[in-house]
Amino acid sequence: MILEIHAMFSFFRKKSPAPEVQSAAAPVASPESAPAPGVIASAPAPATTPEPAARQGWLDRLKTGLRKTGANITTVFTGTRIDDALYEELETALLMADTGVKATEHLLQDLKRRVKDTKATEPSQVKTLLADAITDLLRPLQKPLAIGDHHPTVIMVAGVNGAGKTTSIGKLTKHLADEGLSVLLAAADTFRAAAKEQLAVWADRNTVEIVSQQGGDPAAVSFDAVTAGRARGRDVVLVDTAGRLPTQTHLMEELKKIKRVVQKADGTAPHEVLLVIDGNTGQNALAQVKAFDDTLGLTGLIVTKLDGTAKGGVLCAIAREKPVPVYFIGVGEKLEDLETFDAREFAQALLS
Repeated sequence: MILEIHAMFSFFRKKSPAPEVQSAAAPVASPESAPAPGVIASAPAPATTPEPAARQGWLDRLKTGLRKTGANITTVFTGTRIDDALYEELETALLMADTGVKATEHLLQDLKRRVKDTKATEPSQVKTLLADAITDLLRPLQKPLAIGDHHPTVIMVAGVNGAGKTTSIGKLTKHLADEGLSVLLAAADTFRAAAKEQLAVWADRNTVEIVSQQGGDPAAVSFDAVTAGRARGRDVVLVDTAGRLPTQTHLMEELKKIKRVVQKADGTAPHEVLLVIDGNTGQNALAQVKAFDDTLGLTGLIVTKLDGTAKGGVLCAIAREKPVPVYFIGVGEKLEDLETFDAREFAQALLS
């Protein structure tokens, strides 16, 4: 059954110190006694079903977080006429929000068609039509993270320093654990000082185990974690890799090595390769997606720090130029501040 949520052993042992396996919780139930996987949909419940208070609270935080991005866009619709001036102002506002030239051109063409087809006469109507256009543009990015086809499901997480990679892994672990899934963390970020300790804190908060080595080889840690995950019947192994810039060729090669070694531990892994991007970086985030995809073959994105940014339009640029699915978006530092991505919710929050 598939769970969808809003995703050289002896050789290395000779060369590296034995991995440390820390358990922050009581033993996790075996697969036979674990609860059957549930489902977290990638979209909100149907309109006929009352929306949970938790999701509504998340939507309120999302609206607040996107306020800086949306403010310049929504002011365009305060006038009384639909004319060339309105479209020119909208073009400028979208570009300032880092929507990108290609996505901006697409949205304007689509919007003009919708205005013509609906015979809209008020700027407020154009605002609603723009929300529809953004929703349709972003919808290909809306895809659930599937867990259950493989045991364990191995998820490799990459990102540049400062994007919130390790924090996002902690939040993702909470999502998985809340669904009754057993998670094992791999502290393969052995380059950054205190990275292991930071991940250990998240392991403790989520009461899950962590595999690490003091100054060990990142690929060896990853290999040991996947091997341990299989031996212990864990549902998910999350591999935290070292942060690096796409221009750091030797470090990008290290990522390739980790992926190759993970494949030696499990011929079908990694099953997901996620990139964490900082929503504040705008078009630079798009450049990161392209570079990491070329190196690793990305399967999904986690977009962080959308709160307070004026560059949230970059998701439109990604949708138009490199449509890698967005599994989660974040607007805060708390465990619950990472949620599944929904195109309609995002568009409405952006223009609220």
